[in-house]
Amino acid sequence: MRQNPFIKRSEEIDRIIKQALKEDIGKGDITTRLTVPVNIKAEARIIAKEKGILAGSSIVIMIFSTLDPKIRINFKIKEGARFNKGAVIAEIYGNVRVLLTGERTALNFLCRLSGIATLTRKFVDRVSHTKAKILDTRKTTPNLRILEKYAVRIGGGINHRFGLYDMILIKDNHIEAAGSITNAVRFAQAGNNSELPIEVETKNLSEVKEAIKLKIPVIMLDNMNLNQIRKAVKLGRGKVKFEVSGGVNLKYVKKIVETGIDYISVGALTHSAPIVDMSMKITDNKLSR
Repeated sequence: MRQNPFIKRSEEIDRIIKQALKEDIGKGDITTRLTVPVNIKAEARIIAKEKGILAGSSIVIMIFSTLDPKIRINFKIKEGARFNKGAVIAEIYGNVRVLLTGERTALNFLCRLSGIATLTRKFVDRVSHTKAKILDTRKTTPNLRILEKYAVRIGGGINHRFGLYDMILIKDNHIEAAGSITNAVRFAQAGNNSELPIEVETKNLSEVKEAIKLKIPVIMLDNMNLNQIRKAVKLGRGKVKFEVSGGVNLKYVKKIVETGIDYISVGALTHSAPIVDMSMKITDNKLSR
């Protein structure tokens, strides 16, 4: 479970940014080319149209610097900080053609990642009176997982496994194919040469009892009701940690954590988070030729 809250420039990030710019610009920004003189410069402001948590400022900087290294950007809100409707998020100065060409790509990332961070923070705040931690899932936008999981961290959540390669998570279909929870876990333990963490999914108390005997560190309680969760926690207290998954929402999460569980995984953090809307406006009084 990855904890580092900040993202660094890498080949993967550069690839994502270049592909996003290519998708939007294509053969060129024809409207800007026909309407804006070549050498005109201006200041632009990114303004929040609603409140939220900021995530993605470094991506915005990377996008504009990819288009023009001379662009200057000053973020007025820090990454991970709360902001209100109407707040000036950033001031950007440089060639107007570059500002307009990069505007939508930059805002798409900033609004999307801020939306994920904002929803994550709501869940984190809702369970802050307990020891429970909010986890994300692999239900992410294809090819954008590294950024969406980054936004979860900015919102105060914890990344669960990043992919199929960094954790052994035995789910219902693995159990069905192996014949039982016991078989699946023992197969995994026997072949776990890299000593990856092991977790197993259970759907009823009988399976919880079976999993506890296998002495694995984490048991997932999948789509169980509150009564089942309480009984499972009682059965495994001091022996294993529990993760609750399935059907978790902001109204229900407080009741879940008060059963004493350790983790709650929420797919909605990445697959259903609404964007936090923002816009970019050129400030005319800064225009110069």
